[in-house]
Amino acid sequence: MHLLDAIRDAFLLLLSGDAALWRTIAVSVRTTLLALLIAAPCSVALGYLMATHRFPGRRLMIWLTQAALSLPTVLIGLLLYLMLSRRGPLGDLQWLFTQSGIVAGQVLIALPVLTAFSLAAIQAADPRLAETALTLGASPWRLMWTVLREVRFGVMAAIIHGFGRVISEVGCAIMVGGNIAGETRTITTAIALETSKGEFAQGIALGMVLVAIALAINALLFMLQGDPRVARGTA
Repeated sequence: MHLLDAIRDAFLLLLSGDAALWRTIAVSVRTTLLALLIAAPCSVALGYLMATHRFPGRRLMIWLTQAALSLPTVLIGLLLYLMLSRRGPLGDLQWLFTQSGIVAGQVLIALPVLTAFSLAAIQAADPRLAETALTLGASPWRLMWTVLREVRFGVMAAIIHGFGRVISEVGCAIMVGGNIAGETRTITTAIALETSKGEFAQGIALGMVLVAIALAINALLFMLQGDPRVARGTA
C-alpha cells in the first residue's frame, strides 16, 4: 500500500466512527487520565518535600528519582508482571491483563517524571517568596500552597509531560495489559499490532490521534500560560 493511500484510508477510518478504533482510543485516554489523577498529587507533594526540606537520604531520593526517568517501560512492565502474576505477591488482586493493571503500570511510569519535573520547577522558584510567607506567619500548608501557586505553570508542564510519557508508552501496556481488544488494547499497542499485520491505515489513524492529543494538551498549556510579557508587566 502506498503511503498516500494509507493516509487517505486512515482519515476515512477516523471519519467513519469505527467502533473498535474509538474504543481503543477511549481505553487509552481513560487509563492515562486515571493514572495521572493518582500519581500527580503524590508526585507534586514529594517534589515539594525534596525541594524545600533537608533530611537524611534526600540526595539519594533525588538521584533515584532522576535515575528512574531512564528506566525502560518494558522493564517496569516485567517487574509489575511478576508482582501481579498468579504466584506473585500481588496476585490476589487479579489485575494482570486488566485496565487496573495498566493503570498501575502507568502510575509507576508517571511518578518519577512528575516528581523530577515538579522538583525542578520548585527549586527554580524565588526563595524570597517562601521567606516572605513565613515572615507573615503562613502555616506549612499555606506555605506549600503559595509556592505551588507561584510555580503552577512548571507543575502544569510536568503533568503534561507525564501525560505524554504515559499515553505514548507501549512496553508496559503490552506486558501487563495483554493487548486484549476492547479491554486493554491502547493506542500504542494497537499501532504495534496493526502495523505488524500490515494494516497501516489503522496504525496511521491511531498515530494521528496521538499527535492530535499532543497538540491539544500543549495548546491548552500555552493558553493557560498566556503572554509572559503581560505577566511581567512589560507589554
